[in-house]
Amino acid sequence: MKKICILIFLIVSSSFGQTDDEKQLRDIYDAALTKGKAYDWLNHLSNQIGGRLSGSVQAQQAVEYTKTQLESIGLDRVWLQPVMVPKWVRGTPEFAYFESTPGVTTNVPICALGGSVATKVGGLKADLVEVKGIEELEALGREKIEGKIVFYNRPFDQSLISTFEAYSGCVDQRYSGAAEAAKYGAVGVLVRSMSSRLDDLPHTGSMSYGEIAAKERIPAAAISTKGAELLSTTLKLNPNIKFYFKQNCEQLEDVKSYNVIGEMIGSTHPNEIMTVGGHLDSWDLGDGSHDDGAGCVQSMDVLRLLKVTGYKPKRTIRVVLFMNEENGLRGANEYAKIAKDKDEHHVFALESDSGGFTPRGFSFDCSEANFEKVQGWKNLFEPYLIHMFVKGYSGADIGPLKNSDMLLAGLRPDSQRYFDHHHAANDTFEHVNKRELELGAATMASLVYLVDKYGVADAKKIKG
Repeated sequence: MKKICILIFLIVSSSFGQTDDEKQLRDIYDAALTKGKAYDWLNHLSNQIGGRLSGSVQAQQAVEYTKTQLESIGLDRVWLQPVMVPKWVRGTPEFAYFESTPGVTTNVPICALGGSVATKVGGLKADLVEVKGIEELEALGREKIEGKIVFYNRPFDQSLISTFEAYSGCVDQRYSGAAEAAKYGAVGVLVRSMSSRLDDLPHTGSMSYGEIAAKERIPAAAISTKGAELLSTTLKLNPNIKFYFKQNCEQLEDVKSYNVIGEMIGSTHPNEIMTVGGHLDSWDLGDGSHDDGAGCVQSMDVLRLLKVTGYKPKRTIRVVLFMNEENGLRGANEYAKIAKDKDEHHVFALESDSGGFTPRGFSFDCSEANFEKVQGWKNLFEPYLIHMFVKGYSGADIGPLKNSDMLLAGLRPDSQRYFDHHHAANDTFEHVNKRELELGAATMASLVYLVDKYGVADAKKIKG
């Protein structure tokens, strides 16, 4: 009889514990969907400020706006963390065409890649050589490349379900293509946009010249996917066409900017820090709603949702809006450096940088012990159609914080439409669905709640 009573007690206790968690998650989702602030904040970032390229006036406006909004939540502390960031400017709009025969031209949409040098004042006109990837350059050799524009035209692998995998399979063309082509005497680089969609919108993004001296750097531009298809077909019919493009971009001196930080101090373990964030900067072609305005406003709303549902955190929960993810990662590196210098003890970090689409789950960069622990919470998310708990990449901005004790996580929304907008002129507010954005904020807040309540498996306890 005694054993039966103990068993009943354990079952009832477990049931009550589970019910508490279910109720807290339900309260979080209710608050996000009926009284959420993320959509309103994103509206202001996107439509009143716009694209927020590092070092720009708009980036500074975003810093000031988000700091004010975090202060309005009533957090224990809000501050700006200075960081020097690169300042690259696009200049006047780019222009390009290909010439079939002298005087017969067809315009195509292009945009300069972030960090590229400009063409000379009159533009650049040269023969083309098309390749499917960097690995083909060596086989062609200097003889077939020198004096020409290299046209990288490897498309996304459409057989891959995750569009992030498809992106990873192509992005080396954009990032390293100019540096590699310059070694063979190329005079310019044209890169197929990183997108699975066929349209007339070129997608920009960061690129690097590696160790190449400034005087040897060549201009690099992205061409729209439809433009790439047309150019490739035309080249097959007429290998002697010439390509012309003109761009006016410039790399200026570094300028001061800021990470925006706010925190709720923990009641039991205040020196154990949990971070949630996204990157405040964006490219300049659109207004950066999906990349990464969505992640910023979701992260801000995580703290607000915990407050409005009456949850008192045990650990210090910190929102960080990182500056300069797109073309340098300076904000993330500075935040991690200062955390190390201050001997701060970060136990958990969550990033949202995959767009404001319907949340599907999380990817976790952690030990097996921590992964087993978070898997135990999966059933709590299933009523909200959150099923994906996998090990994998967490996020660029929280990566520098990584250590063996930490649990790192990335929100994983449905990825199918993300690269339709990524780094392009149509990354704009009207393409963000209000409910999808709010569901993402609630999903993030729910994971933060669970980690705060139950802790992480590998964390070394320190005095609060």
